Amino acid sequence: MGQTRTHLDNRSWQEELERLQAAAGGDRVRWQRRKPRNSGERSDAPDRLIRMGEFFLAVSTEEGRLLYLLARTARARYVVEFGASYGVSTLFLGAAAADNGGRLVTTEVHPDKCRAIRKTLRKVELDPVVTLLEGDARETLPAQQPGIEMLFLDGWISQYLPLLSGVEPLLAPKALVVADNAFHEAAADYTDYMKTNRRWFSHRVGKMLVSVQTR
Repeated sequence: MGQTRTHLDNRSWQEELERLQAAAGGDRVRWQRRKPRNSGERSDAPDRLIRMGEFFLAVSTEEGRLLYLLARTARARYVVEFGASYGVSTLFLGAAAADNGGRLVTTEVHPDKCRAIRKTLRKVELDPVVTLLEGDARETLPAQQPGIEMLFLDGWISQYLPLLSGVEPLLAPKALVVADNAFHEAAADYTDYMKTNRRWFSHRVGKMLVSVQTR
């Protein structure tokens, strides 16, 4: 009996992932060299968020495969992503949602990134199952339908807890929440909340915090 094929086996999907990861290769060095224009500038200021548009800020292929595995294991058919960037994590989450017979709602504030993501989704034929919300996720996500089974947080780190607070009423029972870079100091309020709230069971996996609702 042959092995069941997934979206990860599609040639167009693999080629697009390779292209994006190659383009993101120099990102880490450039990100470390960045200097804020104003040290007193708010980290969540809209103009600063827009200026981050030049960076890929992508998950690694290993992290992407973990996201795919978590979504498939949870059988999540309604997945939401905060912060698509250029779409590496979106490729994995979109593939998982499609293979589960579901859909992905993703968000991105930067217009150039949104144009690139739409092009990528068409190339890999995931556009029928992925909805891209352009703009501030703090405004667009709370307006979505309830029943979210998996939430991936990978946008502006200081906004993890405010965003979770906005969408927590929309989460399905036993929902899975994965936060990238969760142990950055800017996410301290988020990690404290997830670790001390009895509604959540959390476990660290690399630089991600994986949490599941217990009630």
